[in-house]
Amino acid sequence: MAGTPVGIDFVSLLFWLLFLYLILHPQLQYKSLIGARLKLIKAIEDKYKWRVITLIHRQERVGFLGIPVYRFIDIDDSEAVLRAIRTTPKGQPIALILHTPGGLVLAASQIARALKRHEGKKIVIIPHYAMSGGTLIALAADEIRMDPAAVLGPLDPQLQTPKGAFPAPSIIKVAEEKGANASDDTLIYADVAKKALKEIQDLIVELLRDKVGEEKARMIADKLTSGYYTHDYPITVEEARSLGLNVSTDVPPEVYQLMELYPQALQQRPGVEFIPRPHVPYYNHGQGAR
Repeated sequence: MAGTPVGIDFVSLLFWLLFLYLILHPQLQYKSLIGARLKLIKAIEDKYKWRVITLIHRQERVGFLGIPVYRFIDIDDSEAVLRAIRTTPKGQPIALILHTPGGLVLAASQIARALKRHEGKKIVIIPHYAMSGGTLIALAADEIRMDPAAVLGPLDPQLQTPKGAFPAPSIIKVAEEKGANASDDTLIYADVAKKALKEIQDLIVELLRDKVGEEKARMIADKLTSGYYTHDYPITVEEARSLGLNVSTDVPPEVYQLMELYPQALQQRPGVEFIPRPHVPYYNHGQGAR
């Protein structure tokens, strides 16, 4: 009696094993990565006596297909960070490691206010950048620690219109210049823009007045929101200090190690490559070091 060819069974088995590998390997790899992150976070907490919370947004991969997804501050983030802050004992310093392009004003404002209310020292650590909503969160801290090359960003509200998102100060300026010739839509957008601008300025003052005083807080709020910069303008350490913010460059080395455990999604394009130093000298076929 003829049976199923052995070769077909082997190919079928090989196919299913490969399929399972493609599904399970990324999940196991991700769990291992999370374990390494938590171990390093625990080491930072033990060394510096902080409660460490991370809010790190990179372009991440989903599933075994490696589909890239861009991350921003959202409600899920605010719920998780609020839980972490709420479960931190009174008097326990909090170090929030922040790396983000920004996100929802609602979520960022919730995090900022919760951080501000915590009874204990608040430190925000920025190894690379914290733009827009990330900057708002940083303003809630008693101390901002930035890498010398790291940047913050302006806080001018962005209003969504059928033609795209536009800065609130620009909408207000256009409406004022057009005056009676402005369309109803432009006037409506300008009205909403004025409200959005006042709301974010009042929040900035709320976060800063106890540290720099009411007048200085109003000045900083105006500078960050009123259209002095484009929305993606990089505010350096020196410029942040000139505004009156308490900024240092004392970033713990462990924070950089932690960032290595948040790899970017692989992309089919040239990347940045370098040999970490110190490194073992390169030898050319036994002819000596080069």
